[in-house]
Amino acid sequence: MPRPRPSGPHRAHPVAGDEAAAAPRIIGGSLRGRRLEFVPAGPTRPMKDRVRETLFDLLGTSVRGAAAIDLFAGTGSLGFEAVSRGAARVVLAERHFPTADALRRSARALGIEAQVEVRPGDVLLWARRLPPLPGDMPWIVFVSPPWSFFAERREELLGLVTALMAAAPAGSTTVIESDESFDRAFLPGDPAAWETRASPPAVLHMHVKPGP
Repeated sequence: MPRPRPSGPHRAHPVAGDEAAAAPRIIGGSLRGRRLEFVPAGPTRPMKDRVRETLFDLLGTSVRGAAAIDLFAGTGSLGFEAVSRGAARVVLAERHFPTADALRRSARALGIEAQVEVRPGDVLLWARRLPPLPGDMPWIVFVSPPWSFFAERREELLGLVTALMAAAPAGSTTVIESDESFDRAFLPGDPAAWETRASPPAVLHMHVKPGP
């Protein structure tokens, strides 16, 4: 993961009730129940627990030993959840510099600084030249941008996804979270190779890169 998400700082998912007023929590794994830094009145909104739970149920054991790459990190709820469930390391990309600082503080509070790398800046620029990324393990790439990007910046966004899918090691998984209006025909590569699962108001699209 209702109103569209703004094009400002990322992870602006629609939330309701108590989830909107509380810091997001890790919902599974070794860090289950731990809270992440979050300012309710700020620009960042975490993915709803039930959508995140659906996502990690779909990923299953593929997270273990993988490198999680969260392209629109926000609170880091996806990346930190991945580490909690066995990911070897996580790269958190976040263009809003105060939010990037909050990600570092969350990593310290969780005691996992050694596994976490925060990369501030506009991740859409990665499509021009990918930065160094782990090459010795499969990736789990989380693509959960402001939903407005699927209309306003679709070419840039899907160009980034295409570049990462090409560079990813065999066995890597790409996950795109869109709203219900996104046409899956725009997904990179063969749309039939993507598994799609609705989790209203979100839709999850997953692609596993085959081996050589």
